[in-house]
Amino acid sequence: MKPEIDVFREFLAHKGMRATPEREAILMEVFAHHDHFDVEELIMRLRQNGQRISRASVYRTMALLVESSLVQEVFVEDGHMHYEHVYGHEHHCHLRCLGCRKIIEFRNGAMEEVEQRLGQAHRFDVTGHKLEIYGYCAECQEQKK
Repeated sequence: MKPEIDVFREFLAHKGMRATPEREAILMEVFAHHDHFDVEELIMRLRQNGQRISRASVYRTMALLVESSLVQEVFVEDGHMHYEHVYGHEHHCHLRCLGCRKIIEFRNGAMEEVEQRLGQAHRFDVTGHKLEIYGYCAECQEQKK
């Protein structure tokens, strides 16, 4: 598997765009952590590392990272889109607690089987899916008692 920086550079070249130091710094910061984040958190991390990249550049680069399939939009919370990098990671779904906002990632082979069967039944070329199940984690359920 190619390093994410090479994949991104090839994607940009295919679009006739340059791989600027700012775009690469954003990519490297996104891939430095495996967590769910919003753009404001990313900007804060970049600035803590001495990067002075404009908010607009971060938003534009995030759109390119999503388009390149290196990053995925995961969910909206408090009016902000949250992302995670997915390149090089197994596909997974999310359980999201509405109480404490904890996110539990899970994999389930049955989901992939359903995806394949639906695609076949409808003559549809499935390229993936996103599943988010929301409710209350065990700790939040206990606090509600």
